[in-house]
Amino acid sequence: MSVYARITALVSRACAINRPLAVASLLMLAAFIAAVAGLWLDPRTIAGAPAWLKPAKFGLSTAIYGFTLLWVFTAIPTWTRSRTHVGGITAAVFVGEVAIIAVQAWRGTTSHFNVGTPLDAVLFSAMGAGILLQTLASVAVAAALWRQRMNDHALGWALRLGMTITILGGASGGLMTAPTASQLDQARQTQAMPVAGAHTVGAADGGAGLPGTGWSTEHGDLRVPHFVGLHAVQVLPLLLLAMPRRWADTARARVITVAAASYVALFALLLWQALRGESLVALSSPTASALAVWATATIVAAALASRPRRHTTPHAPRSFPAAGAVGSLTKGRS
Repeated sequence: MSVYARITALVSRACAINRPLAVASLLMLAAFIAAVAGLWLDPRTIAGAPAWLKPAKFGLSTAIYGFTLLWVFTAIPTWTRSRTHVGGITAAVFVGEVAIIAVQAWRGTTSHFNVGTPLDAVLFSAMGAGILLQTLASVAVAAALWRQRMNDHALGWALRLGMTITILGGASGGLMTAPTASQLDQARQTQAMPVAGAHTVGAADGGAGLPGTGWSTEHGDLRVPHFVGLHAVQVLPLLLLAMPRRWADTARARVITVAAASYVALFALLLWQALRGESLVALSSPTASALAVWATATIVAAALASRPRRHTTPHAPRSFPAAGAVGSLTKGRS
């Protein structure tokens, strides 16, 4: 089969799962490519970063999430209405959000936290409302996953825990929308607040940042834990894929549970670091110590979880209800 035929088959399969989400994910991929071209063709900067960097990042991240969600949908095949509604909502929100970010980049201004004019305020409010709606829609997917029976128990736990942590990571974005003390002080003095919210803690947005991500190298940055949390739904299944196939399903499920707990701990640690105004690349002694404890605990717990369970005395056979094929506990759920 040729490369073109393989791509066509994948697109057809994606559209069969949920056409609006598949089309939107392809559009986001196209938006990413267009924004990368903008980085090369347009030398302008906005708040110290290349004008088309944010459209490129959001185009890529929404495309990845969209394709991931299409794959997750295959694990809840009987939840037809939930898949239809969540897919449609996610597609509309992602297209709208990336379109607003691109328009603001074209205008030469910021998209996030920008309330300097009535138009900017409306666009930022629309983005916030859309992401809130999409996050709530993700809760419906998580609920379906928690109620779904799967033959592959380890995969089931990877999807359930991954989606739950992803929702937690998405919700952490709300911390960025609160006006900072300096913004409130400026509003009291000037009766105007052109910017409401920030991702940098300890300074204004727009300082020195890491290449590609723009994460602050001098102060705390809430985008770091936000990013880590959002990608749990990809990281945990990929970790499962990397496990030796000779491991029993129960051992793989235990390791995934440990990995999820470790992931939540890392997310909390990074959030704690950012809220203290500390850069990801400038670790203080407390942060370095906490990371060392986290890494040690993760390694020990994963090693213990992966060990085969041995019984000192024989047990009588026990019968459990068969997990069955991937399907709902009851038919007709939505």
